Amino acid sequence: MSEKAAGVQIISEVLARLNKEDEEEKLTDDEESRVCGVCGDLANGYHFNALTCEGCKGFFRRNIKRSNQLRCPFLNKCVITKNSRRSCQACRMRKCQAIGMCKDMVMSDEKVQERRVQIKKNKMLNSPVELSFQQEKRIQELLFGHRSTFDSAFSRFSSFRPMDRNILPVNTHKQTASKLFNPLTECPRNGCSTASKSTTEPTSSPSATSCSSSSSCFHSSIKKQEHHIRNDVENRCVFTALPHVADLTTYMIQNVISFSKSLQDFRSLTMGDQISLLKGATFEIMQIRFNMVFNSKTSTWECGHITYCIDDAVRAGFQPCLLEPLFRFHHTLRTLGLQEEEYVLMQAMSLFSPDRPGVQQHSLIDKVHENLALTLKTWIDCRRTGPEKHLLYPKVIACFTEMRTMTEEYSKQILQIQDIQPDTISPLIMEMVSKGSCNDL
Repeated sequence: MSEKAAGVQIISEVLARLNKEDEEEKLTDDEESRVCGVCGDLANGYHFNALTCEGCKGFFRRNIKRSNQLRCPFLNKCVITKNSRRSCQACRMRKCQAIGMCKDMVMSDEKVQERRVQIKKNKMLNSPVELSFQQEKRIQELLFGHRSTFDSAFSRFSSFRPMDRNILPVNTHKQTASKLFNPLTECPRNGCSTASKSTTEPTSSPSATSCSSSSSCFHSSIKKQEHHIRNDVENRCVFTALPHVADLTTYMIQNVISFSKSLQDFRSLTMGDQISLLKGATFEIMQIRFNMVFNSKTSTWECGHITYCIDDAVRAGFQPCLLEPLFRFHHTLRTLGLQEEEYVLMQAMSLFSPDRPGVQQHSLIDKVHENLALTLKTWIDCRRTGPEKHLLYPKVIACFTEMRTMTEEYSKQILQIQDIQPDTISPLIMEMVSKGSCNDL
């Protein structure tokens, strides 16, 4: 080996030895700096303003809350070590205070519990939201029941009485739908004064082009309707669209009943409660389902080969105090862009409302309703994206309040229409709006 190579090797050995000594010295310093100031055990952090082990931390917290005074059985000079720290509590406490442990930093039991609850909440907020197995199962049951009882193409709706749209004619669909929110606004097309061309020939099939979504036509339609009532009340042929609308409503009610009976929670209820829930929720569930086929751009309900507009309801005898909030409701709900799962959860929440008149099993139905509401909120939290999802749930809940008010008005108007045309509305519809029990379930 050359002299130069030998020198390099010596220098390398010296540097390696010095590095090893530095690491050992650093390790010794770290171990000494982590010694508990009370008993000499390995400390795991600062507790109550002093570096201590976990055992002395717990000892200080427990004893600082006690009212009884600790006494040393010897001379108050006990040596506190890892092995002897349990032999004298009084000397151990004095040692804790001597190294600076502060009693003011010890939280009360109430504060500790509040902190634990807050930590648990933070973990829940930070952890990803997931649907439970039971929630997934519930949604699948609702989807199955909905899809087997609601045909968005209305292919099973047949053998209905035709719609007569020649009486009480109104403007075309191109009229702006926003006017509906203010029925006192005059229609820009000559005050909505379009005259009827014919009142004798009923149309054989509904046509979307004969309808209008303009609310400025409401009062004009109602005035013509009242005039028609005065002229033809003896013939009991007043509301030309009523026979068709009654058939459509009966068809929808039958489907709502089938949907309800497909749910295990509903079948487990008494027959009396099943009837009470259905009579309270049927109109609301119908509107939720109709919203799934509502076209907010044309303000029409596209039910397969048949397209309906708000004026069809006018021709059926319904009044603006129902139709105006109903029209706003469909526009509002449609703008939320609900998914099918959210629609079916809304239907179920409406069905299982424990405050319906005549309900007996309040607590059981309320529990089902709460589980459905939680499932809906969890679905939105874990399946929706974007900042708008945080407001979606309260907006959906607000829709239930609107529907509840409309249900009362709908029942009242059905009874009024029945007085004018008693032979047109089906017994099933009358049972649903009556105060008595329903026998057609």
